Amino acid sequence: MAVNSKEGLSPAGIALIGIVLLALLALTIAIARFHWGAWNLILAMAIATVKLILIALYFMRLRYSGRTLWVFAAAGFFWLLILVGLSLSDYLTRRGPY
Repeated sequence: MAVNSKEGLSPAGIALIGIVLLALLALTIAIARFHWGAWNLILAMAIATVKLILIALYFMRLRYSGRTLWVFAAAGFFWLLILVGLSLSDYLTRRGPY
């Protein structure tokens, strides 16, 4: 992929990342069509993590930024993890009709 250090990826590089993201989307849909028990969730979350990393690195331009932006991005994802953890702890400890 051609990289311009000031602007990030070239248009061809952006198109390649977009095609990879579309392929991962197709893979996620294909996995969802089959029943593999707990593996469905594990595989879907692994693919979603790869998509998250690609989007953060290239489309949010974290790969070409300084350490300060990395710290703020990590803090944002850490805060998201806290919110999801608190929501799940509330949901999993409730008693009632499901």
